[in-house]
Amino acid sequence: MIKVSVLIITYNQQKFIRKAIDSALAQQTTFPIEILVGDDFSSDGTREIIQEYERQYPDKVIGVLHPRNMGKNGGINFLETLKLAKGEYYALMDGDDYWTDSLKLQKQADFLDAHPDCSTVFHNALITYEDGTPSHLVNGDDMKPFYTVDDLIGEDEIWFMATSSTMYRNNIKEYPAWFRESSSGDIPRLILKAKLGKIGYIPDVMSVYRKNRGGASYADNYYDETFLRNRIQMYRDINRELDFKYDRVLRKNIARYYRMMLDAKQYKKSYFRRAYYALKYLHMGRPQWDKTKVVIRDYVLPAPISKLYSKIRLLPYQQ
Repeated sequence: MIKVSVLIITYNQQKFIRKAIDSALAQQTTFPIEILVGDDFSSDGTREIIQEYERQYPDKVIGVLHPRNMGKNGGINFLETLKLAKGEYYALMDGDDYWTDSLKLQKQADFLDAHPDCSTVFHNALITYEDGTPSHLVNGDDMKPFYTVDDLIGEDEIWFMATSSTMYRNNIKEYPAWFRESSSGDIPRLILKAKLGKIGYIPDVMSVYRKNRGGASYADNYYDETFLRNRIQMYRDINRELDFKYDRVLRKNIARYYRMMLDAKQYKKSYFRRAYYALKYLHMGRPQWDKTKVVIRDYVLPAPISKLYSKIRLLPYQQ
């Protein structure tokens, strides 16, 4: 019986997918595993590489080759691939990341076996950058052994778990409809899992998280209206999912995205839309006066009035 299902989620990652699959094949375990490689209709040769591994390892590697791109930044790819997972637990990895410890799956499965009150376990990871930025660890020495929903909710976006570092109990049979709409899979998935149990931490560094131009992290465009609207809706859905227990904090988090909306490329020439979202930001975020003043001046006041205001302020210095 399969103990752990490995889910590798990929799209157009021909340069990296071999390393990801090889690192999964290198795992040493006392239990059987399966490796499901979900491909979101790649066009760069990734699918052909997956099929090559299927032929070479027919008893272990299973290609989940979708007939079209499923969208949502790989989120639907994950859900459709998860449906085929037979394991009691599943470990996630993006197609451009890889594992560096051959005992990773064994350590995490043993942890979940020993902690039935935990829904998830993650470990430390190394972040490397395509542009030459120095690599560094995701987590420092201040980590706790266990985390709960309280640790995942904040006025800012909270992130301290690399996708490649996580292992979950396979205990959500049907993800809620709102989850399918989010372009960020990790955040809502961790919220849903934390509702079912604690999240454990292993300090060992056992994977590499690559930051490269083809990765999902670079697709997160904070100057794009579509991305920002999706984030706003995601946090609204999380707020509802948690029965508004964290309403005050999450409203401030949502307000941040309305603030970013003011600089969205789609709104550069739209005074009324920017003014509307500026007022939404001020209402929800209740920022301090210095920030409020700047937003009113730059986004709420019509340009002629703003220029007149600036001239009046400069008068004392011109005399």
